[in-house]
Amino acid sequence: MDDPTCPLCGRPIPPDVPQSRHHLVPRLRGGKGGETVLLHQICHNEIHATLSETELAREFNTPDALRAHPRLAKFLRWVAKRPPGFRSKTPGKRR
Repeated sequence: MDDPTCPLCGRPIPPDVPQSRHHLVPRLRGGKGGETVLLHQICHNEIHATLSETELAREFNTPDALRAHPRLAKFLRWVAKRPPGFRSKTPGKRR
C-alpha cells in the first residue's frame, strides 16, 4: 500500500516520519470532531507558526487556502524539494 500524501507539500508520509493530524477548523474554534488531514509534522508546525487559530478558522480552513497563503506557499515550495523524512526546527512564532 502506498504511503499517504501530505495535502500541503505533496510528499509521501512514510509511517516512520513525524506526522500529525491537523484540524481544518481548530478545535477551540468549533472544529472539535470536524475534518482533519494528515500532515508531515514539519508542515503542521509551519501552519501554527504562521497563522492564529482565528485566522485558521475564518480563512484558512482548507488545504487549498493554506497552500495559497504567501508565507506557507514559500515554505511548501522549499520543503517539497526535501526527502519525506526531512526534519527541521520550526523557528518561533513569526506572525
